[in-house]
Amino acid sequence: MKTESIIVYCTCPDALSAKDIAEAVVKEQLCACVNRLPAVMSHYIFKGEYCEDEEVLLIIKTTAAAFESLKTRIEALHPYDVPEIIAAPIVAGNDSYLGWLQASVK
Repeated sequence: MKTESIIVYCTCPDALSAKDIAEAVVKEQLCACVNRLPAVMSHYIFKGEYCEDEEVLLIIKTTAAAFESLKTRIEALHPYDVPEIIAAPIVAGNDSYLGWLQASVK
């Protein structure tokens, strides 16, 4: 069960787009939970230019099996041309929480 659970990170340009994405993916049961962290500062180079932007970070708990559907839905809702959508495995955790996570995702 532990290796089937993942955390997906996604940055959004503002609170409204982050809320809309979080609400959609939870209601559509593409994930169990989303945390929204406001005011993260992102530093990166895009199209040859250095950028420094305040963004909202989404921390999305889901399953590996649901990743492709989740990614597709985020891409459809996200205002960026190239949204950050990256996943990392959950290698350990509270068994009760991980069971709830698994049961909450379609």
